[in-house]
Amino acid sequence: MLCDELQNFLSDDQHDVLVINEPPRHGKSRTGGKFVEWVLGNDQTKKIMTGSYNETLSTTFSKGVRNAIQEIKADEKRIVFSDVFPGVGIKQGDGAMNLWSLTKGYNNYLATSPTGTATGFGADIIMIDDLIKNAEEANNAMVLEKHWDWFVNTMLSRLETGGKIIIIMTRWHSNDLAGRAIRELPATGYRVKHVNMKAYDEETDTMLCDDILTKDEYFRKMKTMGADIAAANYQQEPIDIKGRLYHELQTYDERSDYKKIWSYCDTADTGADYLCSIVWGERKDGICEVLDVIYTQDSMEYTEQAVANQLINYQVNKARIERNNGGRSFARAIRDRVRGKSATAIEDFFQSANKVARIYSNSAWIEQNILFPSDWRTRWPDYYDAMTKYQREGKNKHDDAPDATTGIAETMNGKTRWLI
Repeated sequence: MLCDELQNFLSDDQHDVLVINEPPRHGKSRTGGKFVEWVLGNDQTKKIMTGSYNETLSTTFSKGVRNAIQEIKADEKRIVFSDVFPGVGIKQGDGAMNLWSLTKGYNNYLATSPTGTATGFGADIIMIDDLIKNAEEANNAMVLEKHWDWFVNTMLSRLETGGKIIIIMTRWHSNDLAGRAIRELPATGYRVKHVNMKAYDEETDTMLCDDILTKDEYFRKMKTMGADIAAANYQQEPIDIKGRLYHELQTYDERSDYKKIWSYCDTADTGADYLCSIVWGERKDGICEVLDVIYTQDSMEYTEQAVANQLINYQVNKARIERNNGGRSFARAIRDRVRGKSATAIEDFFQSANKVARIYSNSAWIEQNILFPSDWRTRWPDYYDAMTKYQREGKNKHDDAPDATTGIAETMNGKTRWLI
């Protein structure tokens, strides 16, 4: 199946990118290596660049292909590369481990990684093989972002006109390279084909390959491994879906009548952080309905006016602004901007409690008592992503959205300070 997909993709004019997700030990890397041999055996002018999570793995992949091409036949019963592609070999003096040429080609193969280099190399085919090392990396938002930056800014810049991209990996996270390629590359004009192979097919109650992994062994692994890691490794279900802090955030279609309208604003701590200002209505039964969100990295010149307009437009009764890291001067500026236009009572306060502890402790209350507009995914996409993808364990790139949303819970419960 995998060989057919790779071979058809090379001659397919309908797709530029092929994403293959397959369980571990099912022959992804080996088949990828054989594919590279097959391509170069048929056409010595092709230039191929492969990338793996580190230089050691990418070099191992490179050596495997190079050594297969160089193999000398010693057993008549054993078929080697030269039997299939006679006359194709490694150029004398140009056979380094991670950069080598064929006898009738030049710079046919380069192995690299996110920490390696691709300077001066152009490629007809780019192949990414298993970029994520383990679950710890899969849960690290900064690592995933670096992978994407490397792929877009380094690898894609080396692709020749009409070139092809192949991404082969076990699926880990919604924002891993495979996930972002499937989601984001079509918006920039790339035509993407996705081949998704699960170890176990629940509809037919069959395994992808019993010789590699039987059903009994699969269920034994599922019980032994964590549910999130097992689902990612064997069923290609991103690890963050099971590892998310918020699982069931509720929505509403029409706003209710409120006894009070509130606002909570968490100003940006650093230039890379987000300001998050949330307006919500408090219903008579205590349920909170989010009415508006400002979630931005824009400068104070913009955010001061934006938050002031938010308080005025939504007729907020009381606004709470964290005074940490400049919040006090921010609150003073907001008071000046709304004076004479709104009767909002603005309170600035110091938040001394541990941020992560606050977020975790209030997560259940948020799921049960805060409702978001049914279209909040498209209305506030960055805020939506920050809330729905926040991980219970692992390094989250930003926590400003959960932090400000936790402020709703603390405001409604009268907790402005925690005692440990």
